[in-house]
Amino acid sequence: MFFSGDSSSRKRVDLGGRSSKERDRLKFLEEARLERKRRLGLRQQISAASTIQKWYRGKKDVEAERAKIREQFYLSYGNHCQKLDRDCFNTDSKFLSQLLFFFNAKNKDDMTVLVETCRYLRQFVQVHGDLASLFTCSKSSSNYSIIESRVKRLTFSCFLAIHENRVQLKDQLFLSSSFPHMPAIVLLETIVILSDPKLPWACKLINYLSQKHTYVLLRDIIQTRIQSVDIEDSKNKVSSLEQVVILIVSHVGKYQCICPNVDPQWSFPSQILTIPFLWRNFPFIKEVFVTQRLCEHYIDQIASCVRSHAVILPDDFSRGFPGYGCLLGNLLEIAGTSFSLPNCSFDMAIDFAAVVAFMLEALPPMRSKSRSEENAAISGDEMVTDEDVIQVAYMNDELEQQISGALNPRLLQQLVTVLFRGTSLLNNQDSVALQKKEVAAVGAVCTLLHVIFNTLPVERIMTGLAYRTELVPVLWNFMKQCHEKQHWPSLSDLTMPLPGDAPSWLLPLSVFCPIYKHMLMIVDNEEFYEQEKPLSLKDIRMLIVLLRQALWQLLWIFPSKPSTSVNSIVNVTSYKRLSFDTIQHKVSIATSELLMQLQDWNNRRQFTPHDDFHAQEAVDERFVSQAATENTRPYDILRQAPFLVPFTSRVKIFTSQLRAARQRHGVHVALTRNRFVIRRDRIFEDAFKHLSTMSEEDLRGSIRVTFVNEFGVEEAGIDGGGIFKDFMEGITKAAFDVQYGLFKETADHLLYPNPGSGLVHEHHLQFFHFLGTILGKAMFEGILVDIPFATFFLSKLKQKYNYLNDLPSLDPELYRHLIFLKHFEGNVSDLELYFVIVNNEYGEQTEEELLPGGKDIRVTNENVITYIHLIANHRLNFQIRHQSSHFLRGFQQLISKDWISMFNEHELQILISGSIEGMDVGDLCSNANYNGGYNAEHYIIKMFWEVIKSFSLDNQKKFLKFVTGCSRGPLLGFKYLEPQFCIQRAAGDASEEALDRLPTSATCMNLLKLPPYRSKEQMEQKLLYAINADAGFDLS
Repeated sequence: MFFSGDSSSRKRVDLGGRSSKERDRLKFLEEARLERKRRLGLRQQISAASTIQKWYRGKKDVEAERAKIREQFYLSYGNHCQKLDRDCFNTDSKFLSQLLFFFNAKNKDDMTVLVETCRYLRQFVQVHGDLASLFTCSKSSSNYSIIESRVKRLTFSCFLAIHENRVQLKDQLFLSSSFPHMPAIVLLETIVILSDPKLPWACKLINYLSQKHTYVLLRDIIQTRIQSVDIEDSKNKVSSLEQVVILIVSHVGKYQCICPNVDPQWSFPSQILTIPFLWRNFPFIKEVFVTQRLCEHYIDQIASCVRSHAVILPDDFSRGFPGYGCLLGNLLEIAGTSFSLPNCSFDMAIDFAAVVAFMLEALPPMRSKSRSEENAAISGDEMVTDEDVIQVAYMNDELEQQISGALNPRLLQQLVTVLFRGTSLLNNQDSVALQKKEVAAVGAVCTLLHVIFNTLPVERIMTGLAYRTELVPVLWNFMKQCHEKQHWPSLSDLTMPLPGDAPSWLLPLSVFCPIYKHMLMIVDNEEFYEQEKPLSLKDIRMLIVLLRQALWQLLWIFPSKPSTSVNSIVNVTSYKRLSFDTIQHKVSIATSELLMQLQDWNNRRQFTPHDDFHAQEAVDERFVSQAATENTRPYDILRQAPFLVPFTSRVKIFTSQLRAARQRHGVHVALTRNRFVIRRDRIFEDAFKHLSTMSEEDLRGSIRVTFVNEFGVEEAGIDGGGIFKDFMEGITKAAFDVQYGLFKETADHLLYPNPGSGLVHEHHLQFFHFLGTILGKAMFEGILVDIPFATFFLSKLKQKYNYLNDLPSLDPELYRHLIFLKHFEGNVSDLELYFVIVNNEYGEQTEEELLPGGKDIRVTNENVITYIHLIANHRLNFQIRHQSSHFLRGFQQLISKDWISMFNEHELQILISGSIEGMDVGDLCSNANYNGGYNAEHYIIKMFWEVIKSFSLDNQKKFLKFVTGCSRGPLLGFKYLEPQFCIQRAAGDASEEALDRLPTSATCMNLLKLPPYRSKEQMEQKLLYAINADAGFDLS
């Protein structure tokens, strides 16, 4: 510091309040602590150096001693064991003790000595046969222990020799014993000879090898050779290496075996079964593994590790071959044969399900499964960037194919058979209480299948599970008993990720719903309604109640909110397939879809009241009001499970959505820029000309029409909305007329696109787009139109796929023929059917293949089900795919998919055309207004309603069109007619001339101008003349 000019020293003040003595004391203690730490570190360094020096000196001494013994050995027996004889193997000889002491697998000379020793052993066994006599010179127990020790060490030295020189010996490893001159074969055959189960030391030898982690050595040896090209000699013969593995592996489980349990980390399953495609390289081990029931022993061993959460697997074979995947693939490949054995145990099936479920959980994502889920996510509304997609290390394609191919319907059928053999669930014995064994079986199979459904593409196995197993009736009998007794037992400890308060019905539903849902897509009407297979209609009614209650709990009481981002789909390493949130989300979707299917079956032929699908809690007005608001729980329920909400409530929500959309896009009539002149006798052509070029924004706005009659004269009347309603009815009647060639009729007079429309109209696809727009505009404006569509075509508006059970609505005769073919008991090949279909449109026949090369593929008993569903798919989906897609595009210009997703096809028809029950005159009367001196009690009004009630249904519809412009009333009744229907007095002076006038109307105001006729007969005559005059708006 610079000199400040002040020579006096300043007193230092500690702002912390401590004195200088205290400060010095703390400093001293810290310095003492550091000094102690330094001295301790120095002592540790000296101790470590001393230990290293001792180890090094000891190693040098041992090496020197080994070199000395090696030199003595060579002097005594020769460098290549030239002086080797039978006496060298006696316990009194030093030959083996010296060899085993100095042997070093890295030493070439030592390797030569060991090979020559083993060669002599082989020759002795070939000549004399009795190996035990070679080692013994007396029967004393002390000498016998020496023999065991030497045999153990000699056998292990052979393993070490092969392991250390495995790279040099790799071309010899998979050779058979027919190559006796090969060093690797000599060593391996010696191991086989010494490990013979008939020898007295066999059990102790196998135990010794296990304790020395011999399986680790074998794993390295096999891995060295496993990538090499197979040698021709080894293809049909047991290799020496394979014989060694067979001897060691098959020793377990023998009744005379006294070996203690080996640490699972160094056992056969963890070290050998984790080698990819093991059975491909060792087919004879696979045979022994199955025939000697080794599979059951090792699966039990693995299951014990799974339940104790023990990590037993070595490092992955390579990046694309995770240990769990290789172990799973090898187990699955032999499981089918094991399950086919007549006395396959229940416990093995339980362990197998636990092991496979656990390993599938541990696997990286399957490439095929992840690709489909990623595409589904990307096809949604969410924008996906490169940063969102996380790169995942997938398994090798061949390994994935091994796993997915082995988890086939046959294996799952065998598993289900073993698990439920002889149980009350299989025999539908309702009175028998559930046994612990049955609950465990349900828990095991549901855990396994739930993981499979979320890991593998399930299309290939679903049909097998539905038709080749009894899973649907078994699971239903279990759920039925639990539901009736109001007690759901805890399934098992296999469902580890589920919290204790999770409902026990969650896991069974996660499996039952997808399988039964798939079955309902394949089953035909006779099986479902008449034969009541696989469930009776009574049971289905109970099932609907159970599913409805479960779904309400999932969506309302504890709803799940899984992430919808791509990260949650692609980053499967952090995605637990058995987690509570995952199962809850999957079950809510599967249950909702299954209930929708059952509702469709109920709509085809009613077997239960429609109210059974409604949740009582969803009837509340408050719930309905909230359901119309986004980001509320009722709104989410309405999106996922609309059937829980009564139809009338959903219609209210739908109409409020339409009203809000019209208000956003509507303009004042006087400012409407879309005004068109339409010729009545050219209504389709003129409408197509004007409306097909309009933008989506203009289509949502107001459109006003002026009609020109057949004489070229503009009709009277100003379009305030009524003329447009009349125009909409006219255009739909003309365009959807089957005579026009765009649509055809089913036998029930229901409309669907004409597959041959291109032969009638060159621009037929533009016409379908236009007609979709017309229908969308009618619904957007709340105008009901009389167009009875076929159900399978309405499915296209919901972007749904049609199945075999939809075919009767199109072609009942074809459906009957296909069902006959489905149940044909003879040889289908004799019918000479091929995978082709003949189309006949307007006399022009064309042949189409249902599959590539279908004209050369004969229909057989094995592929007849595929043929039936391809025929149904062709007629219901493929033939009209272009027409339907263009119609849908036009329709969705005005009607959002979300708006109609809350309705099924039958309800959608009511949205389009209204109720088929006819006009409710009483409802119209209750919601009518009066003007000009009329009131509800006026005698003219009473006479008027009597006349309307006496009309036929057809005349009532004509009257409604006369006064409102539309022949059908509002969906929710005339209370919702805007503006409300009004009757106004006309011809106020009541003169003869005035009373001779016809009634008139203002459809834009829903107004009837009714003169005060003197008699009921006169009123009826005038009304009938007016509504049947078909004079357009000239009558006004």
